[in-house]
Amino acid sequence: MTVTSTQSPGAPAPNAAATPAVQAVGLQKSFGQIRAVNGVDMSLPAGRIYGLLGPNGSGKTTLIRLLTGLASATSGSVKVLGVEMPSRTNLARIGYMTQADGIYPELSVWENLRFFAALYGQTDRTAMVRTLELVELDGRLDTPAQNLSGGMRRRLSMACALSHKPAVIFLDEPTVGVDPALRVQFWAHFRQLAADGATLLVSSHVMDEADRCDELLFIRDGRVLAQGTSAELRKRAGTTDIETAFLHFAAEPAAAASASTAPDAASSKETAR
Repeated sequence: MTVTSTQSPGAPAPNAAATPAVQAVGLQKSFGQIRAVNGVDMSLPAGRIYGLLGPNGSGKTTLIRLLTGLASATSGSVKVLGVEMPSRTNLARIGYMTQADGIYPELSVWENLRFFAALYGQTDRTAMVRTLELVELDGRLDTPAQNLSGGMRRRLSMACALSHKPAVIFLDEPTVGVDPALRVQFWAHFRQLAADGATLLVSSHVMDEADRCDELLFIRDGRVLAQGTSAELRKRAGTTDIETAFLHFAAEPAAAASASTAPDAASSKETAR
């Protein structure tokens, strides 16, 4: 399935000649008989927030790991910012916030941030402090991560992913387990990052986050089912509800498969004779 970007209302038109921020061609990943990512093609222009929406087990995390170069594809290729992945040098321009908190509990807030920033070559203390200010942890520098609340640990994980000012940011279900007020803060941060030119791919199974994204990619069984703005996808599905729209597109492959395997009327009559 080929997926290309569409323009959302009010957003600047993407430059068709520009190098896509994220590009995948024929991407597949199998674990034995299980195909976790199944033929994904995508081309995502820079400076936008893309929502990767699908239920648990739909392939979101595996797809993100392939896009970041942290997992090897069974087949297909990935480019981020025009560079073939995996690329160790290109990781300096990529941020990745994992679904589980990727921090060291025994280290303090500052020690965690400094460690992860150093991995990306970031040594500017002023820039690192600004990152902590962004997630409102600048007053907890010496607090061990294990003494932080769950929401604060999520904020610290985000700060570690953003410490080097990446141009492309992959966020794997960043709002899972956080309170509504923190979710609002997170999305405000995401919007500011995109306004500053970063490209974000945010995975989620929370459908009500759809309208916060510039574009959505519905994923299920390792396949991208549909892409477009929230309004476009609801219109194409003939509904005003984004969850119903997802179910509409999820049903289409099953219906197509059923139609392709069903015997035609003539064959049925011949068999009956």
